[in-house]
Amino acid sequence: QVQLAESGGGSVQAGGSLRLSCVTSRYTYNTNCMGWFRQAPGKEREGVAAIYSSSGVTFYADSVKGRFTISQDNAKNTVYLQMNSLKPEDTAMYYCAAAFAPRSLVIHGRLDISDFPYWGQGTQVTVSS
Repeated sequence: QVQLAESGGGSVQAGGSLRLSCVTSRYTYNTNCMGWFRQAPGKEREGVAAIYSSSGVTFYADSVKGRFTISQDNAKNTVYLQMNSLKPEDTAMYYCAAAFAPRSLVIHGRLDISDFPYWGQGTQVTVSS
C-alpha cells in the first residue's frame, strides 16, 4: 500500500512563505510522478505542481508559476512544495498524490485527479490579507 503523509501547512500573511513536505513509501510501487493538489471550500480540487520521479521534470499550474517550486529528495523519499509570495487565494487544503502515468498531463498539459490513485490526508494552508 502506497502511503503519503503531508506536513508543513499553517497560517501566514499575504506575501509570506511556507514549505510543504510529503513523505512517501511509494518507491517500491513504481509510481512515476508526484503531484500537489489543492482544494478550497466549495471548489473543485485542482492540480498545482508535479514532478517526474526519475527525470525531475516539473510542471506548474499557471496560477502558481513563478511562486511555487516542487522538488524531491529521493534519499528521504520526500517531495516538497516551496510556496512563496502567498496570496489569500492560495488558501486551501493541500494534498500530495502519486501517479503511475499522468496521462492528462502528457496529453493535455494539465493535472487530473483521476490519474493519481494514491493520496495523502492533506495539510491546511491559510493566507490572510
